[in-house]
Amino acid sequence: MLEQLKAMAMQRMASKMMSNALGASETNEAAEAGSNALMDIVKSQIAGGGMSQITDLFTSGGASMENNGIFQEVQSKMMGILQNKGMSAEDAQSEAASTTTDLISGLREKFESKEEADSAFDLNNIAGMLGGNAGGVGGMLNKVKDLF
Repeated sequence: MLEQLKAMAMQRMASKMMSNALGASETNEAAEAGSNALMDIVKSQIAGGGMSQITDLFTSGGASMENNGIFQEVQSKMMGILQNKGMSAEDAQSEAASTTTDLISGLREKFESKEEADSAFDLNNIAGMLGGNAGGVGGMLNKVKDLF
């Protein structure tokens, strides 16, 4: 499931950023780096027991996405990625805000969807990957590592 999440994140980011000030190659590189950053943050939250932040982010019943720590971290990393690719700080901030909002909204739709095609996007699966006999912190980290 997490590979599907990463692929969708990369696709949405690349599509959303196509009209930015960067060239096509830099945009694709930024989208890949942004999706990798999202996955690293999600893995870190899972390993650290932050399922509530993940649940809040990917469900409309949660707090405003802009107030979510994961959202803020993804947006910050995206801004840095865009600046590293040559975008001005002002443009990167605007692009990161727009792209992150679009990305998280799209992922939220997948997690809330009742469509069969979206059945792999299930927050219970993420929680279940670490539930039960996780074997303490070491076992939990191994389970997270095995996801990727």
